[in-house]
Amino acid sequence: MCDGSARRLHRGRTVSLTELTDSRLAAVCAEAARDAFVQYEERFDEITRRARNRFLNRDWRGSYGDAAERLKLYSEVVNCVTEQLEELMRSRLRERSIWMAMKAVYSASIAQSVRWEIAESFFNSLTRRVFSTEGVDQSIEFVDTDFDAPPAQLPTEIARVESGARLQDLLARVLTNESTGGFAREDWADLDKSCERAAERIGAGGHARASAIETATSLFYRGRGAYLIGRILPSAPNAAPLAFALALRHADGQAVEIDAVLLGESDLAVLFSYTRAYFRVDAPFPFQLVRWLRELMPRKRLADLYNVLGYNRHAKTEFYRDFVRHLQSSTDRFIEAAGTRGMVMMVFTLPSYEAVFKLIRDRFDAPKEGDRRDVMDRYRIVFEHDRAGRLVDAHAFEHLRIPRNRFEPTLLEELLRDASETVRLDREDIVISHAYVERRVRPLNLFFAERTGDYVAAACDYGQAIKDLAASNIFPGDLLTKNFGLTRHDRVVFYDYDELCFVTECNFRELPQATSHEEEMSAEPWFSVRPNDIFPEEFPNFLAFPEGAREALMAQHGDLFHPEFWRQMQEKFRAGDLPEIFPYPRERRLAD
Repeated sequence: MCDGSARRLHRGRTVSLTELTDSRLAAVCAEAARDAFVQYEERFDEITRRARNRFLNRDWRGSYGDAAERLKLYSEVVNCVTEQLEELMRSRLRERSIWMAMKAVYSASIAQSVRWEIAESFFNSLTRRVFSTEGVDQSIEFVDTDFDAPPAQLPTEIARVESGARLQDLLARVLTNESTGGFAREDWADLDKSCERAAERIGAGGHARASAIETATSLFYRGRGAYLIGRILPSAPNAAPLAFALALRHADGQAVEIDAVLLGESDLAVLFSYTRAYFRVDAPFPFQLVRWLRELMPRKRLADLYNVLGYNRHAKTEFYRDFVRHLQSSTDRFIEAAGTRGMVMMVFTLPSYEAVFKLIRDRFDAPKEGDRRDVMDRYRIVFEHDRAGRLVDAHAFEHLRIPRNRFEPTLLEELLRDASETVRLDREDIVISHAYVERRVRPLNLFFAERTGDYVAAACDYGQAIKDLAASNIFPGDLLTKNFGLTRHDRVVFYDYDELCFVTECNFRELPQATSHEEEMSAEPWFSVRPNDIFPEEFPNFLAFPEGAREALMAQHGDLFHPEFWRQMQEKFRAGDLPEIFPYPRERRLAD
């Protein structure tokens, strides 16, 4: 695709593109952009469709490799076509009139695409790469979609209904339908037993008399698991459908079995959380699949669902459109976000909107070290790594333009003073050159201070969160509760990434014992400490927990505060062992 050629056939003869009229050049460049998007689609689908065989063959390294490859794909293709457009357009690269014509031609060329909305975001990526637009420019970007309704006929059904049999038989029918992603009977450990136990679990939830089930026509793959997503259609009149998911895994590392049954919107919302890696699911028509999933999880935003399917760049488009609509329909002002003031990041929020905006300070408060690039590298790690259900996904936005009157004056003054490399005033607008946007959660230290909930359970989940991160080779760096938060499902997550690193990069040590009174009374370490030395025995000295919560934490997760736990994790990684982190609690599993 990126052959760098600046010559094309024009009316039967080879000419330099510099000889072409603006309109013809716009058509040629629009064609190049469309072809690049088609290539992106094809490669995205190719990687995604490997998931089934990776799962059946238990090729976990290949599966994780595919996930990483697909994450990088978008940027690779955008970089490539940007280079091509630079070669094609040369001195006319930033002529807006040509880009306006390009947009019109491109819009017509994607009119019958089944992924037109993804294609629009792809074009936006090109324009922003070339122009570094502050705010948005309707003339050269798809700020709003060009299509009021899906422009293409549905290429295939995204969900199908099975009826006319017992629930366990319906489940078995779906799970063995290879035309829609199911597996052959010989791939199963004991399919009938698995389906019977799953039906019993669903029946215990009050849906024993299901008249039918509706399920996605493709399985969802992530990590070592595959998931059947659907809903139970009850036989009782006026009864509401029940969203459900069956988690499939390999029994004893061999044949497939149903490992867990997830029931209801809450269970599915955790499975589709913004704190987890993206699914790989064969979704030719994401527009319809996302809206079907939203029927199962009404509280999920469109942006969240596009994101979890791997369309993270279009998720940013959907988020921005939703954010702009909210600004237009609200009047409250941005304020400093709740929690302890950050030494590296400035964090603010709009009270009526469930998001926080995080900016890198110009200078870091002592004892923090590093620079802007270090912080951005850590956010990149979070984006590319398995988030284990414990790291909040962050979208990076550039050149945001927000009316200045939407900022509380004290906050605006602080932003202009302490983040002047990022924030500037442009007449009646504030322009933010770089920001991370995350879902807003309740800081754990504030939750403990309020003591209005189950702080013992939160303390124990705090310990489990650290263990889940460790199992994905992530050490948070700073374990203070101010860096952790509670989601609306009361799960503890980590959101302060400026000291995050890999477990395998750390040197976990026992705390040396003092050999003299002077050493024992010394205010400074009397032993040598290297930058990557970690002393887990010191962790509890900095943790403030309510009465009873600390005791529960130590009883359940006391091994976190000994170097041996961390060394064992390092040994597993170095031996090639990939610990598994289940995206559901133990009680959802179908235990023997």
